[in-house]
Amino acid sequence: MRQRASTWAPVVWSLVLAALLLGPALGRGFVLTYDMVWVPDLAVRPDAWGLGSGLPRAVPSDAVVALLDEAVPGALLQKLVLLGSLVAGGTGAARLVPGQSLMARLVAVSVYQWTPFVAERLLLGAWPVMVAHGLLPWVVLLGRRWRETGRVPAALLVVVPLASLSASAGVATAVVLVAAVAGPRATTTRAAALLVAANAPWVVTGLLHVRDATSDRAGAEVFALHGHGALPAPLEALVLGGTWNSQVVLPSRDGVLAWVGLILALSLLLAVRGWWRATGRRDGLGLVVPWVVGLALALTTWAATGVVAALAGSVPGGGLLRDGARSLVMCAPLLAALAGHAAGRLTALVAARTTDAAPRLVLGAGLTLLPVMLMPDAALGLGGRLQPVEYPASYAAARAAAAGVPGDALVLPLTTYRAPGWNGRRPVLDPMPRWLVQDVVASDRLVVGTTTLDGEDPLVDEAGAALAAPTAQARARVLAALGFGVVVTEADAGDAPDVAGRVLLDDGAVRVVSLDAPEPRRVPRSWVGAAVLAWAAYAAGPLLGLLLGLRAARRRRNS
Repeated sequence: MRQRASTWAPVVWSLVLAALLLGPALGRGFVLTYDMVWVPDLAVRPDAWGLGSGLPRAVPSDAVVALLDEAVPGALLQKLVLLGSLVAGGTGAARLVPGQSLMARLVAVSVYQWTPFVAERLLLGAWPVMVAHGLLPWVVLLGRRWRETGRVPAALLVVVPLASLSASAGVATAVVLVAAVAGPRATTTRAAALLVAANAPWVVTGLLHVRDATSDRAGAEVFALHGHGALPAPLEALVLGGTWNSQVVLPSRDGVLAWVGLILALSLLLAVRGWWRATGRRDGLGLVVPWVVGLALALTTWAATGVVAALAGSVPGGGLLRDGARSLVMCAPLLAALAGHAAGRLTALVAARTTDAAPRLVLGAGLTLLPVMLMPDAALGLGGRLQPVEYPASYAAARAAAAGVPGDALVLPLTTYRAPGWNGRRPVLDPMPRWLVQDVVASDRLVVGTTTLDGEDPLVDEAGAALAAPTAQARARVLAALGFGVVVTEADAGDAPDVAGRVLLDDGAVRVVSLDAPEPRRVPRSWVGAAVLAWAAYAAGPLLGLLLGLRAARRRRNS
């Protein structure tokens, strides 16, 4: 019974916390917040594979979703991803705690799932990072097994690619896996090969766009680690906070509870020596190294903004370093494991002083609930901010009207984020591009306060120049020459210049116009070949992992 409770209680508690955190987000509809834009059926388009006109920012995540939502409806898939990521992270963190203390494992679940990092990334809509956050403890655990046995666990071949659904998530996963397996040369070499395959789609297609892979230097200041709450930025990083966007910082982070959380986090230093002995030097380094790397990257964006700006503006891919708080995902496993160990030691000390179980149970329950009490406004969908909505009928109508029109689609007006009334005026990346079946060009310029950051898609600038033509007919001719076959204009998103063409839809909310004789945008065959090889490498790991898992299950069944 005790062994079963130790196995299942963390799973149940993790599920309870995840349901409490998501709250209304688990209801009917789509949760649309900042970069989290899900649609009923994401089309399998060339840009999903990284062959669009701009940097492959949503590779490989878009292609994975586009394939999965062929079998699972988009709204349900979104909920499964969010809920599954949280539960996977909590249950994995519980297993990182040395020893068999159930109370210690429950505390680790709470500390891993109920943090400023989780709340802020959910509100920012960084769901690929949330998937990585949920899988990193399992990367550690499976990496340990690989290092100890010399045989790659089949599950790791699936987990690593899923934890690498974005460039930043892939980098974090690489650091964690290398720290976990480093040792025997053969194991380290094979781990490096697995990481290359898991990150091949965004690396290869990013190199195809290398001329456009530098970022606006001003973004280094905008996305640097910030202290928008009560704590200064460096101290905020110690408790896994410090996002660049003040709008997603919960009110509880701007008061005394933030300082209490910091004091408790610093008190974990008292348990480091005991945790190190209980964990072992090699396994301990597997958690400490990613913590050091993640914290160092975060603090660099705060302390050396000029260096980060120079890298982002001159080195292709350097913009990956800009978002300082995002790298703190690498710090989360150590914090949870250390907190769980400290809680287990504290409850053991209380148990040694009295035979009465009540004080130990009260203390354990209090420690388990402490992260929730320090950030109570994260409950019920982050204070009701994760509200699911239904799309207006005009989106489906626009998709149907534009389907079959040759050429790329241009979405107007050329602004990046919307705050539509049907979404409760909550900011969200324009959903229209994800509804359409064509490759879509939309604004990738980001406005933060009074700062406007230039995008990286050269076709956006060319489209903007075409829209400056004096007449609707002239605009249509230049856009068609650029490869655009359809222009979609959203009436509630601001003013946009008229473009002449055949009107396919005009329902007052959305206007869809087809252009005559668009010039096809040609993708070099070498690009297609490189992308095919990259995606083949990416898919090989999960397919091999599933085959090995099925073979192992068959052997157990026959034995």
